[in-house]
Parts: sequence; C-alpha cells; structure tokens
Amino acid sequence: MYKITTILASILITTNIIGYAEQQSLKVENNMPYLFKEIKANDNEAVLNFVKANPSLLEIRNSEGQTPLMLAIYQGNQELAIQLILAGANVNAQDNIKNSPFLYAGAEGYYDTVKLALAHGAKFDIYNRYGGTALIPAAEKGHVKNVELLANTPNFPIDHVNNLGWTALMEAIVLSDGGAKHVQIIEILLKAGANPNIPDNKGISALTHAKQKGYTDIVKLLESYHAK
Repeated sequence: MYKITTILASILITTNIIGYAEQQSLKVENNMPYLFKEIKANDNEAVLNFVKANPSLLEIRNSEGQTPLMLAIYQGNQELAIQLILAGANVNAQDNIKNSPFLYAGAEGYYDTVKLALAHGAKFDIYNRYGGTALIPAAEKGHVKNVELLANTPNFPIDHVNNLGWTALMEAIVLSDGGAKHVQIIEILLKAGANPNIPDNKGISALTHAKQKGYTDIVKLLESYHAK
C-alpha cells in the first residue's frame, strides 16, 4: 500500500511539474508579441515589467531572430538596452542577419551600450555578415568614442581583417571622406597598436589608398608610423 501511495504521489508531482512548465511556456509565447510591440512603442516600463515577471522573455526571438535587446538597439533606445543588459540579456545573441547587440551598438556609435556590453561578456570572435568586428564599422562611420574604447580594450582584435579584406584602419580610409574625424580615428588606431601595413585583398596598402584619394593628413600620419 505504501509503495502504491508513493508511486501515485510521484506521478502527481511529475504531472504538476509538466503542467507548470507548459503553463510557463504558454505564458512566454502569449507575451511575446506584446513584448516586441511595447519595445517598438518605446514603452520601457512595460517591457521591463514583462521581463521582471518572466526573465526567460529576455532571450525570446521574433521572426527576424531578434531578441528584445537586439530590437531595443535597432530602435536606438539605449536607455532600455542598458536596463535589459543589466537584467541579464545576452549581448552576443545574433539575429538572422548576424547582427548582435554588441556588434550593432559598436557600428551605430552607441557608446554607453558598448561600454556596458564589454562589462557583460561581449565576445570578440563573433562577427557581422561582412565578417567584421564592432570596431571596423565604427571606424568607417566616424564614431570616435567607440573606436577609442574598443581599440584600447585588452585583447580586442584591432587588426582583424573582414571578408572584404579590410582592417578597421583600412576601412577608415577606403570608405571615408578623409576628414578630421577619420584622421583622429586613424591616429587612435595607430597609437593603440594597429598595423598600418596590412594590405587589402588586392595587395594594396593603406598608405597607397590614402595617396590615391588625396588624403594628405592621413598620408603624413601613416608615414609617421612607418607605413609602406
């Protein structure tokens, strides 16, 4: 009799656990569209209430593979992004087009988000769809603070070469207008130890590109660091 009672109790407990798990799963599924809707509406309070009540919502994804944090960053909502990171959101979760919160924040100049992501497990060996790091597009787009932060972060791959054959320094020349911001960025990269002599896929050096574009200030800067 005791054994039968024990077995029945075990079955009941197991059934309750499964039922609870199913309820929680359904709860997450039902809340998902509302959560992403509130993110798009920039209703930070509602979003944070959702994830506080159910932390598993932090890592759900929409049809584009975006987590709540990824969507918040796409919305340019740094305030919400920071709160989600502090709540434990994964800063390395890539969406369907290989953007991650860390990569995209770097590319878009979201300094506060990048700085916090570095303190919350940002990985340097996860790349965007061009095979690039957060630093490369930051350098191209003239985001001086992000470049300075990333270039001086210990163990950051400052000389990583993307699928186009460009380092951050190379991209800051090839895809820029050679203006004051990019002169400053190239100086930051060189001071941080970037190698000025890594050629592109065609074997053309950064110095040659700068000369061809007529970027006199960049040419002088590169030559002062023994670029060839």
